[in-house]
Amino acid sequence: MGQITSVVKRNGAIVPYNRERITNAIYRAAVEVGGRDRSIAERLSEQVERLLEQQTPPDHIPTVEEIQDLVEKVLIENGHARTAKAYILYRAERARLRQERTGQAPRTSENIPWEKIWRALDWAVERGVHTVAGLNERIARGEFPRIVQEAEAMYDEEIKNAVARILERRADLKIVIISGPSSSGKTTTTIKIGERLRRAGLELVALNVDNYFFDLELHPKDEFGDYDFETPQALDLELINAHLKRLVAGEEVLIPFYDMKTGKRHLNRTPMQVKPHEIILIDSLHGLYPAMTRDVPNERKFKLYLEPLLQMKGPDGKYVRWADLRMMRRMLRDAVHRAYDPRRTLLHWHYVRNSELRHIIPRINEADFIVNTGLAFELPIYRPRLLDQFAQWEKELEGDPLREDAYTRAKRVHALLRAVTPIEDDSPIPPDSVLREFIGGSVYEY
Repeated sequence: MGQITSVVKRNGAIVPYNRERITNAIYRAAVEVGGRDRSIAERLSEQVERLLEQQTPPDHIPTVEEIQDLVEKVLIENGHARTAKAYILYRAERARLRQERTGQAPRTSENIPWEKIWRALDWAVERGVHTVAGLNERIARGEFPRIVQEAEAMYDEEIKNAVARILERRADLKIVIISGPSSSGKTTTTIKIGERLRRAGLELVALNVDNYFFDLELHPKDEFGDYDFETPQALDLELINAHLKRLVAGEEVLIPFYDMKTGKRHLNRTPMQVKPHEIILIDSLHGLYPAMTRDVPNERKFKLYLEPLLQMKGPDGKYVRWADLRMMRRMLRDAVHRAYDPRRTLLHWHYVRNSELRHIIPRINEADFIVNTGLAFELPIYRPRLLDQFAQWEKELEGDPLREDAYTRAKRVHALLRAVTPIEDDSPIPPDSVLREFIGGSVYEY
């Protein structure tokens, strides 16, 4: 028996042992089932550490898998069955995703809107922008403004079709939900859809579910002090559901207020009541997560899902990843609107992706309509704004086993941006473009 100083990761890298990682993993699982007492997680991680020290021979460095086995054992033996189940399910999901990435298991296709993707690819092929090389050729011919016009017309058609579908059900609807992963363009799309619905005679009332965040200190965080506020459990789902049920019934509720500066929520602040002819408009990452609207009948809800379904192959012959597009969007938006260091966005992105893959993307085919917010002219705009930073991050993060995820993303995006012809002048992009949500200069207030 001796003090544990190192751990072997799944890729064979040896990293310093840190009990706080165990505490964070236990607390994260507890939060998923409604637990908010971090001190319990700390006591349980101490037990895991004692067992680890007792069972580890002097010449052996424990593996991540061995530690996770002990976490399951301690949770079950201490009567935390629901937390243990959440932990086991999360562990199994992560294992499946790793197998898919390494080709050891077939990729699941249930979460891919094939028809929508085919239409996006057909659109891109017709205009010669289905590859970065094709995009560069059009830019070299001075056609960047034309590409912008074509892409904006496509997005406008998406909005028009979504609104038409909503109006078909206007007699029964009480809630319109606009959902999708981070930086998919929900805010601008919500504004545009709201404008069109109002012109069609509907009266809308916005419900900002960000006010239902739990206090920041109650969210899980890692050893670097980075809070995970991306999960649906970061929101008071029970309260949102209860309020929506009452609002749909015509009752008045008192909406909480969340102070972004202090990270504190204040209950019962703003009275809200929905008139019989009004519809609630919700813009939320987790709008399709069942617990948020569990007690509102489906016929009373219209569910929109947003994703930049860009169909463009990079220099490596692989399609540009939608998640990489959204990460760049978020970097630029947070720098413009929130004075947030883009590097922190890169380091935080694994939380974003974990939550998306578990809680958001699997809901895509439950939506009543999917809006493609991908724009063929995005990458040329991003290159002069982000290329040098990605080059720097790739160098800084190389060889750091604790930042392997961030390094992989930085390297991939850096290679992609290097291959794109840069566009410094963004004046061809209209002020009401969804891209203005991220690069600034929008006519809308965010």
